[in-house]
Amino acid sequence: MTDTNSAPNAPRQTDQWLEPGKTNVQVVYFLYIVGMFIGISALIGLVIAYINRGKVGGWVDTHYTWLIRTFWIGLLYGFVSILLMFLVIGFVTAIATAVWVIVRCVIGLQAVGRNEPIKNPESWII
Repeated sequence: MTDTNSAPNAPRQTDQWLEPGKTNVQVVYFLYIVGMFIGISALIGLVIAYINRGKVGGWVDTHYTWLIRTFWIGLLYGFVSILLMFLVIGFVTAIATAVWVIVRCVIGLQAVGRNEPIKNPESWII
């Protein structure tokens, strides 16, 4: 039995969450947050951000830059925290790094919800 509602050679419809845009940016933010518990998801989010950066332009592109920088700066802060764990202060800096990543993701998600750009996507802080 065949389905008469779909054309035989029609392209497959997707949810469009992999295509550059608002939904894709939100997916990457959520992958970063989940990456706090399952590390590979943050790496997947980074790859998606790199693939889609520069394809849309406008306010969405500032989010991709913000996301890419969040990953690399967070990785740097995490590495420094691991080195400082020998001095015990690394445990405090590791918690601060986790809070920093979560805050940047929340700020980004709020901006995406309002269809606004990140004001300073090159920032090292918040």
